[in-house]
Amino acid sequence: MHDRIKLRRPLVTEFAAGFEVVEKPLSFRQKLFDNSVFRKSIILAALLVTWQAYALYLAKPLLFPTFTSTLDALARDVLNGVLPERALFSLKLLLKGYVIAVILTAYFSVLAITTRIGRDALELLVSMFNPLPAIALLPLALIWFGLGEGGIVFVIVHSVLWAVALNTHSGFMAVSPTLRLVGRNYGLRGPRYVWNILIPAAAGPILTGLRLGWAFAWRTLIAAELVFGVASGSGGLGWYIYESKNELEIANVFAGLLSVTLIGLFVENVIFRVFENRTIARWGMHA
Repeated sequence: MHDRIKLRRPLVTEFAAGFEVVEKPLSFRQKLFDNSVFRKSIILAALLVTWQAYALYLAKPLLFPTFTSTLDALARDVLNGVLPERALFSLKLLLKGYVIAVILTAYFSVLAITTRIGRDALELLVSMFNPLPAIALLPLALIWFGLGEGGIVFVIVHSVLWAVALNTHSGFMAVSPTLRLVGRNYGLRGPRYVWNILIPAAAGPILTGLRLGWAFAWRTLIAAELVFGVASGSGGLGWYIYESKNELEIANVFAGLLSVTLIGLFVENVIFRVFENRTIARWGMHA
């Protein structure tokens, strides 16, 4: 019996050797197209070329300026400090509203996951206010807070709060019952239970909510500044765009819009990506 096994082993080894995996090095072209940054850069370059070609074909700078003229206006106002100052003003307002909304979200989410009345209240409030556009609250914000930063912060909080709260609550409710039981067995209650068990387990939906909240806040801020910035005589990128439109500097209008887009791309692809890699990707989860 042992002799038979010894005779068969070389045959099996030869058979397996015929199916060895040979690693073939990728070509330079394949490596480039495997890089998502390179692919996105190609798409972006195609969009910019299309923009430039259409603007040249249209030949109406007051209606649709070329990409090169927009880039000139952008560079000029960056160098003279106008755009950085306006962008910093906008980001300060956004950060205030965003932080307040995240704090309120944490409070409501903890209350909802620990008490039945809190859960019912949060679900009802999200159903009522999440479909309500933040811009629709601008008249009330003008009455309640006057012409200033308070009204802008108010509409930003509204635009962020319900989107983040909805995703956070959904993530908490989807946490495995087994994991919940482990936390209870360790004696975790209240905020400690939420911090050590629920937040790591629901990190994916929470990050998605934070991303949605950022996008809603950024759009709401620019739209609100078109009203509040002009009314109060000061403002950020939204007021820069509105002011440029009134002076018929359409290239500056596009430069302002391009600034809004570039800041949004930076926050989404750098800040949130770094945060995701250091938390969710490291934990083997998905957003």
